Amino acid sequence: MQLQGKGALVTGAGSGIGRAVALAYAGAGAQVLVADIDDDAGRQTVQLVHAAGGQAAYQRLDVSVADEHQRAVAEAERLFGALHVACNNAGISGAHRRAYVPLAEVTLADWTRVIDVNLSGVFYGLKAQLPALVRAGGGAVVNLASVMGQVARECIGPYVASKHGVLGLTRAAALDHARQGVRVNAVAPGYIDTPMVAVADARTRQELVGLHPLGRLGRVEEVAALVLWLSTDAASFVTGSCYPVDGGYLAQ
Repeated sequence: MQLQGKGALVTGAGSGIGRAVALAYAGAGAQVLVADIDDDAGRQTVQLVHAAGGQAAYQRLDVSVADEHQRAVAEAERLFGALHVACNNAGISGAHRRAYVPLAEVTLADWTRVIDVNLSGVFYGLKAQLPALVRAGGGAVVNLASVMGQVARECIGPYVASKHGVLGLTRAAALDHARQGVRVNAVAPGYIDTPMVAVADARTRQELVGLHPLGRLGRVEEVAALVLWLSTDAASFVTGSCYPVDGGYLAQ
């Protein structure tokens, strides 16, 4: 119960990695504010936490809207007394299938949407969460980046740029707030078996599997386990770092 009595906030917690992180936090004793733009999915995550004997509440949050982060943090402080842990997980691969094109063909709408959610959404989250963590006497933030924050693939330029930006924000925030007892790190998943990947056809899915030396896609629980560790005192001397959980993707 490494997070016993701690208040936690997870964005994009209605499914995939975010749901797994919320369950992991609750399983470690945290009281979790499940934040998502999908009300039904978010409330289902809360039900799963309760069914497992944990504590959670739901807050609607569009991560691309700065004020909604402020409201979410205020709600976490109201419900739990303080915010000690945050995971900025929410993200999108593209506004729609037309986003998977060479950079010169990316529409302004697609660029703006991906950056608004994946990069500005993390900045808005940090801007709201960091003062709360300082008020709590210190804490930890984990941002979900991607292997695409360190390398690139063709036809996903906005996503690659957004995830490179998340790593920059992570390092900057870690330096700015280290002396206030706040640690900020990032986790960089490879291709994980989530709803975002589930829409791929069988051929594409097999191609994605082949990108990982371990010969399979990752599981959300494997990412959540790393996020949980970084969020606890077990990682008390770790900040400003990015940890891949990628089945060997970046080692090639």
